[in-house]
Formats: sequence, C-alpha cells, structure tokens
Amino acid sequence: MEEDNQDTLEQVSINQDVTQAVSKFKRICVFCGSRSGYKTVFSQAALDLAKELVERKINLVYGGGSVGLMGLISQTVHDGGCHVLGVIPTALLSHE
Repeated sequence: MEEDNQDTLEQVSINQDVTQAVSKFKRICVFCGSRSGYKTVFSQAALDLAKELVERKINLVYGGGSVGLMGLISQTVHDGGCHVLGVIPTALLSHE
C-alpha cells in the first residue's frame, strides 16, 4: 500500500513539473480534421485539449475551419477567453 502512495506522489510531482514547463508556451498550432470523425473519442479529445489550452492560457493557431474538430477546438478556446488565429487557404474559403 505504501508503494502505491509513493507512485501517486511521484506522478503528481511529474505532472506539476510538466504543467510548469508547458505553461511557458504562449500559443500552440493544432492540426486536426474538419469533420468530427466516426468515434466520439476524437471529439472528446479535441474538447479536452481545448479546455487544457484555456486553463493554461495558451492561445491557438489552427487550420481556420469552423466545423468538425477544428471548429470544436477553436470555439472552445475562443469562448474561454484565449486568442484564436485561423489560417486557411483561399481555395478552401468557399467550403466554409
């Protein structure tokens, strides 16, 4: 039982170190689909990522789409008060 507690304490320490290191980022670029995919796990992972970015106050640069996983991430980050920059090729503007 004591070993389990030690493992948990080490994991907490590692997570805190990672959080402090990652939070130094000002922005991150995310590449993902303009569709949600067939499995809900993809949407949930995108939402989890977006919430983590908001929590750490990290701005988003992404593919510029307003639908699918791109739309989910960008809207969540924007609603959370972080800056969102979409970069989209002119050829794809008509699809939006």
